[in-house]
Amino acid sequence: MKKILITGGTGFIGRALTARLIAENNEVTILSRHPESVHKMDLGGVKTLGSLQQLGPEDTFQVLINLAGAPIFDKRWSEARKQEIRISRIQLTEQLITYIEQLTVKPELLISGSAIGYYGDQGDDILTEQTVLPAIKPDFSQQLCQDWEAVANKATQFGVRVCLIRTGLVLGSGGGLLQRMLLPFSLGLGGRIGNGKQWMSWIHLHDWINIAEQMIADVSMSGAYNATAPKPVTNQEFTQTLANTLKRPAWFPVPAVLLKALLGEMSALVLGSQRVLPERLQAQGFQFKYTQLGEALLQIRQSSIN
Repeated sequence: MKKILITGGTGFIGRALTARLIAENNEVTILSRHPESVHKMDLGGVKTLGSLQQLGPEDTFQVLINLAGAPIFDKRWSEARKQEIRISRIQLTEQLITYIEQLTVKPELLISGSAIGYYGDQGDDILTEQTVLPAIKPDFSQQLCQDWEAVANKATQFGVRVCLIRTGLVLGSGGGLLQRMLLPFSLGLGGRIGNGKQWMSWIHLHDWINIAEQMIADVSMSGAYNATAPKPVTNQEFTQTLANTLKRPAWFPVPAVLLKALLGEMSALVLGSQRVLPERLQAQGFQFKYTQLGEALLQIRQSSIN
């Protein structure tokens, strides 16, 4: 049993992770500005914390899991919204580093969120943790991930093991981008986005949670890891596989020019291409349960029906 503090514990990934950790008899505390949202999760034994300022130097956790951040796809990216997204991730991570610095007994591990947006739009290039990125000005999400990781890595100066989890498109029931896609696809109104050639690097929610658990258990793990299934697909393949799973056609492509008009800069999230492989996870011996997109979508579909 470990004492674990989670930020972002009420989000799509955080809820599922918290449930698993509680089920395995860990002592979990969720840091949230809205404790009532934690209570609604109805998970026995979860503690809540409104602010890190409530903790003293003697209050410590063995593991910190940092997933907090304003939703990146909920609103069009005005300059104010982009600033809100940055502050919600980077400022809280800085506060965690300050908390660690003040502790009498340091945590063993900090797992800090990131995303494959770290790599930017790289077309058909295969991307691993060892990829050297071209020396061009990063886009918003790329700069955000790079700055977020840089702050989290400051914990290493206090002897804390740091694992950065570069998350792809997380597939699971009850949330995430897939939840947004289900209605139009269920109505037969789905289709590829743009030319459909952009790569989508995905991961099943269960595998993501297993990665986090392996990071906790395996003290040899540190640094950045791509949390993506080993077989990324193009948007054309993704949309066709989703339509097949739902037994619906996929006849309504969304033109790139329309998305750019509707979403502005945020359209890069769905038109950009990241062909990401989990090289370091596989070298570490991690075994993915879901490597084929069709199998993952079918399991999610069945679990939502049952």
